[in-house]
Amino acid sequence: MIHGVHIEVILAGGYALLLVGVSVILEIVARHAHHRSEHFRNSGFVYKKKMDVWQCPTGHHLTREQTDFERKIATYRAPAHKCNGCHVKGDCTDSHHGRVLESRLDAWLQSELNRFHRGISIALLLLAVLILAAEMFEYRAAREWLVLGVLLLPIGLAGSRYWISFSERAQKN
Repeated sequence: MIHGVHIEVILAGGYALLLVGVSVILEIVARHAHHRSEHFRNSGFVYKKKMDVWQCPTGHHLTREQTDFERKIATYRAPAHKCNGCHVKGDCTDSHHGRVLESRLDAWLQSELNRFHRGISIALLLLAVLILAAEMFEYRAAREWLVLGVLLLPIGLAGSRYWISFSERAQKN
């Protein structure tokens, strides 16, 4: 016992905190990987939101050609005569019909990849809650309950935040 709290309760609390840390790191790394992927896919091009066009590094605009709502992708194309006469065409595209750029309509919070990672994070948080709840049933002293309750509160808040964004997507479908 450490300060009146059984060592098993402390170890279970530490393990639960480790699971919470892993779920938070998973969220951060997944979001970072998504943003890097989006950046490299559209490298050198800048989206102009007011005009709904992408601007290439030489200043030409790629206008929206079509929107595929099933795949949630908007397709933008530069005019062929602009691309074919461009001095950097060889580095940009090999098409004679103009550069094509696809842009996802879904934000990161609504993407399926995020939903997958969010599901894993929720599973880790649920495992942490189950471990702490099992310890609460085994040890009924006030100090143990205080330690476990203090740990359950932030885990529950984080889990409810994750669950809300996870279930919003399911309700839309």
